Amino acid sequence: MSSLAVGVVGMAREDLTLQQRGETVIATVVGERLDPPEGRKGRNWNYTLEHEDGTRVPGPEMRTTSDLYDVGQTVTVIEDPEADLRPQTPGQADATGEVLGAAGFALAAIGSVVWMAWRGSVTERETAEVVGQARLRREQEEKLRETLRAYSADRRGYITVSPGDYPALTHGRAARIAWEEGLRAEAAGNRGVWRFSETVIEEVPHS
Repeated sequence: MSSLAVGVVGMAREDLTLQQRGETVIATVVGERLDPPEGRKGRNWNYTLEHEDGTRVPGPEMRTTSDLYDVGQTVTVIEDPEADLRPQTPGQADATGEVLGAAGFALAAIGSVVWMAWRGSVTERETAEVVGQARLRREQEEKLRETLRAYSADRRGYITVSPGDYPALTHGRAARIAWEEGLRAEAAGNRGVWRFSETVIEEVPHS
């Protein structure tokens, strides 16, 4: 889309330049040709123009999207004294509406490209965060399993761990891991710590 916008803006800029520095003349069509076929691309008609004195109108051939003129026909055109731009009829060179349309088209295209780039960046970042969180959660789950297997119970029969060591795990997930290891998670009176034992007063639901 951005490349199309660049093309449209370029055409509008050429039309405006031709209006500003061009000269209006009466020319005669001395040659016409149709672009060779190129896939499904539209074919343009190209006209060779001469002044009344027989000199050629400067610049590339005049171009239209349909067959509008015949050899020998006279036509009023705006020519480029510097021979850089194609001659155009005054109607073709009226760039006011095209410039406004091109500006809006270009802004929409640029906005679309910027949005897609931003969205791609956000998606990539979100994916990396999700992957990172999943990896951290697996690491902490394994760490908790090792802790529950290795630690000795206190005199009351509890294995106590600090939730701060497992920020990626919920109490319910920790309870599930403990259950898989043959223990239960204590819900009541934990005073900021997680306690696990074979028997508890109030068990935390597994998640």
